[in-house]
Amino acid sequence: MRIPRISVHRAARLFVPSLLAATLLLAGCDAAPPAATDAPAAPREATLQVGDATVRATVMQTSTLDDTVAARYGIERGEDVVMLLVGVREGPEMQEVSVPAVVTATATDLRGNRHPVAMRELHAGDLVDHVGTVRVDLPETLMFDVEIRREGAAPATMQFSRDFPAR
Repeated sequence: MRIPRISVHRAARLFVPSLLAATLLLAGCDAAPPAATDAPAAPREATLQVGDATVRATVMQTSTLDDTVAARYGIERGEDVVMLLVGVREGPEMQEVSVPAVVTATATDLRGNRHPVAMRELHAGDLVDHVGTVRVDLPETLMFDVEIRREGAAPATMQFSRDFPAR
């Protein structure tokens, strides 16, 4: 099997959620840390290994996105807007490639209300991720159900929850 060569530039942007999280962390380096009740939920990643593919899902409040990043990807910023970002990859670390997939998701709040998360493809060079947003009433805890369908493979499901504090 031939392993494709990868440039340093491509390696630096292999997974969009990592770049978004790094941007968020670096953006606040020179500021004093906010009080715990004022801080938006930090982005956290959930992972699932499905055969030779790795699925990574990151959830964050869009208010933590840099204005330029949000505008570039057409994402509404807001304390009450939560973004789900899902990447499906194959290959060794730093040489991963996107795997075509259909991603569907719902978010369920503590009252049992189900919110469909309309997912769309987000292209960053030759990589593809899936992104969707949902509006929440803060504070909130959401349970995410994410289904990943790849051609020729059985559907895979991820479930995880995230807490979002009030401002």
